[in-house]
Amino acid sequence: MPAQPTVALPVIGPRPASPRRRRPGRTLTARAVFVTCAVALVSVLVTALVAVPLAVRGQERRDQEALAAQARLAADVLRVRAPRQRDAAGERLIRQLQDQDIDVYVIRAGAVDHAGLPRQVVNRVAAGNGVSGRRLVAGERALVEGRPLAGGDGVVLTRPATPGLWGRVVRGLWLPLLAGLAAGLAAGMLLARRLARPIRVAATAAARLSAGDRAVRVPVEPPDEVAELALALNGLAAALATSEDRQREFLLSVSHELRTPLTAIRGYAEALADGVIDADDTPRTGRTMLAEAEHLDRLVRDLLALARLEAADFPLEPVPVDLARLAADAEHTWADRCAAVGVTFRLEIPDGVVPAYTDPGRIRQVVDGLLENALRVVPPGAPVVLAARPAGADPAAGGILEVRDGGPGFTDDDLAVAFDRGALHARYRGVRKVGSGLGLALAAGLVRRLGGEIAAGHAAEGGAAFTVRLPAGPYLTRTPR
Repeated sequence: MPAQPTVALPVIGPRPASPRRRRPGRTLTARAVFVTCAVALVSVLVTALVAVPLAVRGQERRDQEALAAQARLAADVLRVRAPRQRDAAGERLIRQLQDQDIDVYVIRAGAVDHAGLPRQVVNRVAAGNGVSGRRLVAGERALVEGRPLAGGDGVVLTRPATPGLWGRVVRGLWLPLLAGLAAGLAAGMLLARRLARPIRVAATAAARLSAGDRAVRVPVEPPDEVAELALALNGLAAALATSEDRQREFLLSVSHELRTPLTAIRGYAEALADGVIDADDTPRTGRTMLAEAEHLDRLVRDLLALARLEAADFPLEPVPVDLARLAADAEHTWADRCAAVGVTFRLEIPDGVVPAYTDPGRIRQVVDGLLENALRVVPPGAPVVLAARPAGADPAAGGILEVRDGGPGFTDDDLAVAFDRGALHARYRGVRKVGSGLGLALAAGLVRRLGGEIAAGHAAEGGAAFTVRLPAGPYLTRTPR
């Protein structure tokens, strides 16, 4: 048969989406700037809420201490002087204090010299007690310092609370507020550029991946989150490249397998149409065409079954099954087929029941596929073994089906890819008899959908061993990932 030319298959995938237009306020840069400015604004406001009252109270405390010192001085002046000297010194002191916006109240024999001072303050000073703090004087809030003198006399100094102090402090916040906002804007822009750059690089790489460029790689740079993103994209690119290579090899091998029976059918059909085949050879030709058609039909059914395995509505009808009985039923079919090619078929089942909960039709499909693969490679005189046994002493452990053969078997590297579609077909095509590369992948998919496990290994008979473990009770079916 002439060698088939190798055809390069194009990579088929979704068209890359057109880049979205950036809208102001929706970009990472704008959001980072907004957040940093908001943080700076909140920081300034919180600082103002804490600092302004402290500043105001500090200023008022200093004013109160200064007024107290002046009140002590006034009391000393009025206390130590002779009456005439005291009056003259007192007049000068009062004028000096008034020049400083300080009002002086002189108390003589319990009576204050002019109105405005609260009566309780007058009484307290006349009783010989000092007064310090803030009071309402003439209807306005003021700082008050009173000192008693002998004989019910006293002096009280009042000073209006610092007017506009809160306003001056608040007005002083504009400069730090603007500085904080400017710093937030600059920090936000620097931070946004630092954060957005690796994201833009990753977005560009993802767009190239969606366009079919599998050679794209993203530099792995700190911080850790950006490095993890780059590693994930690089891993995705490598996985896509590997997957597409396997898909391409699989499609090429499947197309070759489909073309082989089609070529035979077409050749015999042309021979029949041209009258080249004698009447005596017609039955043999018909049998050959029927065998090739069945081969082709089997390939198509395997492809359809593999495609349907990915669907959530793949039909399964699990029921309690005796795996020993199922293996015994398979013996009736496969013992004759093995004997026809000189292969020894051996059945190994226990005397009792091997319980499992599975779809008998699907699991028989798995068994038939594994036995057909074995029969294809086993030389005459070598054995093919079908075994069934409980998975453990507890019936709830389920059951095991095993297919072993005396064929060429697998290497350790083969076991890692035994159930990958077309992997063994590509590896051994032209070396030994191989199938389409679909049978083992289909068997693995069916077993997993049935809630079981399948494994490949080395058989005691010298060839390959496939072990299928099935549950003993109901399971939840799910779409394989």
